[in-house]
Amino acid sequence: MTTKRFFIGFLVVSLILAGIVSYYASSNPDGLEKVASDKGISAKEKDHSMKDSPFGDYGVKGVDNSRLSGGLSGVIGVGVVLLVGGGLFWVVRRRGASAAAAAKGEAGSESEESAAPEASEPSGKR
Repeated sequence: MTTKRFFIGFLVVSLILAGIVSYYASSNPDGLEKVASDKGISAKEKDHSMKDSPFGDYGVKGVDNSRLSGGLSGVIGVGVVLLVGGGLFWVVRRRGASAAAAAKGEAGSESEESAAPEASEPSGKR
């Protein structure tokens, strides 16, 4: 399998999980929320500052269907993560390639200097 095919497959699986499988996620509270409710901890909770943002509360603002909104926010989230992560890898790879080329250039000039005296020495046979 080539690297390109692997990344295309990874992208497809990620989008399916984010967009379609999240459609079937339960809207019931998870275990942590249930325990917080049972123990009275949730009475102290407050809304977070990003609640009114375009992607607040795992949904897309303006999309009325909660399951569609959640799936769409998942797909957008996957896209953003892949773009940011891909951009960082691209920058690191380019920086690493230029550093490797610079190191190779320095090592090449040092090896040429050290190889020259060895070539001019006599072989030692009499």
